[in-house]
Amino acid sequence: MRIVIKLGTSTLTHETGNLNIRRVELLCKVMSDIKNAGHEIILVSSGAIGMGVGKLGLHARPDDIPSKQAVAAVGQCELMYIYDKLFDEYHHTVAQILITGDDLENERYRDNFSNTIYKLLDYGALPIINENDTVATDEIVIGDNDTLAALVSRFINADLLILLSDIDGLYTADPRKDANAKLIEMVDEINDDILSLASGKGSELGTGGMVTKLNAAKICMDCGCTMVIANGSVPENLYDIIDGKKVGTKFCPKK
Repeated sequence: MRIVIKLGTSTLTHETGNLNIRRVELLCKVMSDIKNAGHEIILVSSGAIGMGVGKLGLHARPDDIPSKQAVAAVGQCELMYIYDKLFDEYHHTVAQILITGDDLENERYRDNFSNTIYKLLDYGALPIINENDTVATDEIVIGDNDTLAALVSRFINADLLILLSDIDGLYTADPRKDANAKLIEMVDEINDDILSLASGKGSELGTGGMVTKLNAAKICMDCGCTMVIANGSVPENLYDIIDGKKVGTKFCPKK
């Protein structure tokens, strides 16, 4: 299978913004093993701004655009250094691709992007994609890597998109506020009832939330790609998802 895996900031870092070393090491080990099994892996990674916050010793994510851009520039270097080091331990070569929404809107740029991904996969490399936060001011304000991962999945004809976050999946209510909330294991249509279950944003260091994940699910379902939301705190969940076991919330594409 061709699998896109999106890692959220809350999965990669502690609340301090510093790297969650144990979890990231295990994630890279599991993804390397999945790649060894013959699957194609494309990683969409958040965390540049979050890790920049930790690297610079800031107390919180900045609010103004120049500060966010500067923090992202620092964090992106740290992020790719870590991925390169960890995946190299399992003999996998990584490649960095930074894109903006405009790159996917422009047909020529989009074709170049897709062709680059296909060639990297032919070479056996593992592409790691992130929004180019350092220059794309609109993407910093309103962008999110859930949507980016879904668009990437569409343009490279992925079979599966896995969004790893700090929540087990889509619930009937916010499980952090309602003890009676029930996990929804499968969704086959993004309708008003499903959309009404989403509210708020994600962690303080991230930009996503359930709304962006449902928007991503709609993009995937419309193009025939399966999507799963699962908890990134258990990296081994990736094995079960790929094996078709019930993990998180599965969004089934339209037939």
